[in-house]
Amino acid sequence: MAGMLSLEDGARVVALRSQSLRALAGAGGMLSVAASADVVEKRIGDRLSLAAVNGPAAVVVSGEPAALLELKQEFEAEGVRARMVAVDYASHGPQVESLKDEILTVLAGVSPRAGRVPMVSAMTGEVLTGTELDAGYWYASLRAPVQFERAVRVLAELGHELF
Repeated sequence: MAGMLSLEDGARVVALRSQSLRALAGAGGMLSVAASADVVEKRIGDRLSLAAVNGPAAVVVSGEPAALLELKQEFEAEGVRARMVAVDYASHGPQVESLKDEILTVLAGVSPRAGRVPMVSAMTGEVLTGTELDAGYWYASLRAPVQFERAVRVLAELGHELF
């Protein structure tokens, strides 16, 4: 829509990243928790990682299924809403690192270009022109935590009111 990728390149990014994620099937999961990033980060240990910050009290954790279940039970025992996300892989965390070479290879031909409409990256919070959306960006956006809350704050600071 913004013109940063051709239709073909956009479809390639979606299809080939999704196909690459199949290698992680069954090795992980994700958990949505109604708590702040600060609260959750203090409790996740080394088998889990903060995968997304969607709002002041809405985060997603990714990692090993058993560790996610333990964390879910802890939060529920405290009356905090915690729900498993319907996936069997752990994106936006260390498990994705095993896919780096494959993703960089299959997306090497993606040709980003300056777009008609700027976008705020939910990974970095920076305003992007489009030329940044190469294979490295698409790998990094799958590995790094999603910072949706930060992206919305940046957009609000830029004067946007509808999201």
